[in-house]
Amino acid sequence: MARLAYFDCPAGIAGDMCLGALVDAGVPPDYLNEHLTKLGLDAEYNLRFERVLKNGVAATKARVHLSGTSDHHRHLGDIQKLIGDAALPARAAEWSLRVFEILAEAEAQVHATTPAQVHFHEVGAVDAIVDIVGTCLGLDYLQIERIVCSALPTGGGLVRAAHGVMPVPTPAVVKLIEARQIPVYSNGIHRELVTPTGAAIVCALAESFGAQPAMAVRKVGLGAGDRDLPLPNIVRLWLGEASAPLMAPRMGDVHSSHDHTHSHEEVIARLETQTDDLNPQVLGYLFERLLEAGAADVFTVPVGMKKSRPGTLMTVLCAPERLEICEQILYRETTSLGIRRLFQVRSVLGRRFETVETPFGPISLKVGEHNGEVLNIQPEYEDCRRLAQEHRQPLKLIQQAALNSWHRLHNI
Repeated sequence: MARLAYFDCPAGIAGDMCLGALVDAGVPPDYLNEHLTKLGLDAEYNLRFERVLKNGVAATKARVHLSGTSDHHRHLGDIQKLIGDAALPARAAEWSLRVFEILAEAEAQVHATTPAQVHFHEVGAVDAIVDIVGTCLGLDYLQIERIVCSALPTGGGLVRAAHGVMPVPTPAVVKLIEARQIPVYSNGIHRELVTPTGAAIVCALAESFGAQPAMAVRKVGLGAGDRDLPLPNIVRLWLGEASAPLMAPRMGDVHSSHDHTHSHEEVIARLETQTDDLNPQVLGYLFERLLEAGAADVFTVPVGMKKSRPGTLMTVLCAPERLEICEQILYRETTSLGIRRLFQVRSVLGRRFETVETPFGPISLKVGEHNGEVLNIQPEYEDCRRLAQEHRQPLKLIQQAALNSWHRLHNI
């Protein structure tokens, strides 16, 4: 089976986090330094690794200490020459060039210029070169054949960059996300979580983004970021062998523009809150507002709360990009003072619609299937309800007629 690396990025991703995770997973620092020396930049930096704690979790931090003489304005051609002249392992060199070329293309789109004319600024600085080339060297050392990456948290707020204050995610990161259609979500942390270097690495090297594929895990490396966040600021690098052929799923949205004809996996946001003082009349109106706002599903469960009070647990499922509007509706329309956020991955059957003729009229059915096998057939409720009322027949009779017609049509 293929040697697989899975980048799990709950706190985002940056080049130094990738490099730290690789060393934590077993890549010798001496091996990295031996090959990085070939770039001819030794006088400009010193690379060290150390163990740190992030929210009590031990991880490896890569630190590139600059000498103060480095050139922060290299062009793509300069970097291509550095890598081309360095006699690096072939695959590591190829990957490194691919990362920089993709990053140059994103920067060029942001600044309305060409990749060759881009001043990389931060990205062309020595520390970024070390992070990118070092990461590619580490992946090559571990003989990784396939790379998959999780969905990425967008972060938020503002950050100071070479061109002034920028919104987070920065424009280059947005272009990279757009180019590969990387699934993203908000984890509620308003800081820069995904750097251009980190985004470019996974954009260039990952074959797919989404849930962790089935794999026999051999090692997990933890790479630490700089800042302390409400959750451990680490990238988890899962290493092992793929235990099943990769489907290369891309977690998508739950709205109608997604291709639902094939089974897939997608990120779903789950909002939960419970109250014991909400007027029940509000619930019906609340359901309508949430569904109109794009929620995929809304449901309630009766619960017992403190002081033995009966209460209601409300759950809203929605696409991550609809989270904030759904959360705002919950706060406006209920008495809740706090809402729990969870991000989960769900598998979804491929689906298609068919219309069959019945003695009562045409009825649409939703057909769910996986790998060509039909697993679920469901007559559309509104069609069946309308025909049941028109013909004054039981609803279950109309539904059964639709199923019988479908089975006859397909000789099942």
